[in-house]
Amino acid sequence: MGPGGGVRRVRVVVSGRVQGVGFRWWVHGAAREAGLAGWVRNRPDGDVEAELEGDGAVVDAMVEALREGPPMARVTGVRTSEVPPRGDREFRIEG
Repeated sequence: MGPGGGVRRVRVVVSGRVQGVGFRWWVHGAAREAGLAGWVRNRPDGDVEAELEGDGAVVDAMVEALREGPPMARVTGVRTSEVPPRGDREFRIEG
C-alpha cells in the first residue's frame, strides 16, 4: 500500500458556516460513496464534527474534501486528530 494506506480513523472538526447548509448530509453521502464508516454531527458551538474510518488514503482524501464542503458552506478551519479504529460498518448522521 502507498502512503496513507491501512485502516485509520480520524476525528475532524470543521468550522465556518457549516450548519444549516446541508453539510451533514453532504458528508454522509460523500463518506458512504467513498466506502468510509463513522459518523457526523452538529456541535452546539456551530462547528460540525465527524469521525471517518477506512483506508488511510481514502480518509485523507475525504479530509481534503471537507476543506471545501458543499456549495453553500464556507469552511474556515479543519482540525483533525487520530483516534483508534472502532470497526464501524456504516456511516451515520448523529443528532
